[in-house]
Amino acid sequence: MGREPERKRGITKMEIKRETGRRFLVMDTSTATLCTAVMEDGQLLAEHNFLAQRGHAEYLLPAVQEVLKASGTAQRELGGIIVGLGPGSYTGIRIAVTAGKSLAWSLGIPVVGVSSLETLALGAWARGAGIAAGDLAPAAEGRSLAGAGSGTEWVVPLMDARRGQVYTALFEAAPGRLTRRLEPDAIRLMADWAEALGAKWAALPAEARPSVVTLAGDAARHAEAAESLRPLLGTALRVTEYAPEGVWAGLLGAARLLRGERDEAHALQPNYTQLAEAEAKQLRRS
Repeated sequence: MGREPERKRGITKMEIKRETGRRFLVMDTSTATLCTAVMEDGQLLAEHNFLAQRGHAEYLLPAVQEVLKASGTAQRELGGIIVGLGPGSYTGIRIAVTAGKSLAWSLGIPVVGVSSLETLALGAWARGAGIAAGDLAPAAEGRSLAGAGSGTEWVVPLMDARRGQVYTALFEAAPGRLTRRLEPDAIRLMADWAEALGAKWAALPAEARPSVVTLAGDAARHAEAAESLRPLLGTALRVTEYAPEGVWAGLLGAARLLRGERDEAHALQPNYTQLAEAEAKQLRRS
């Protein structure tokens, strides 16, 4: 008998469609939360997100089987695989990437990788704005969304990387479309990153500044550095805890697959990221 995960978030099962044309399986094991989902043309059919800590290899296949069953999908009906590439847990990332590549190869279907940080950013922004995943489906891009503000926002995903470091990036979010990248995925010293974000925001003309700057993810572990932006941003700053969900990786991946994009399965690799050399030297001296 395998051990039970510490906390289950359960299976979300949506109304199942009868057609099984373009169904995509989603897998992300880059964080403590193991995410799986089944999408159809950008619409969520079923997802399963739960805290597995170090049990990803043990739980991934059962989780995949559960979402396939919940969505009424057989493996042969899948039209593509979506995998989270990280960054995140060094060993965890490889589990979903390896499984996704193998399944795509065996079924003869395309595989695409998505940034786990962008998944985190998109989900945190949408949840905070009260936007449902269905409203951000690829077919919905370009139209206004109910409950969304009129201005652009910044979203800063945070995954704890220990010793004052975070896996992070910067994205722009706005009504009617998916997130747009402003800074690359990287592992950064949180104190330096907060300072850089403040400088980037202050350098913009007032009318070009984002209406909200959200720092989301493992925010509690880096609350002091995150709150250092408060004197500059005031009420525009939002700091919130948020755990990844498979549906948002599914939306990002489905957008690529529906555009006809695919990654070379044999060449697809996890994004482990590295500290910038200056930061690495500083960390070694500390």
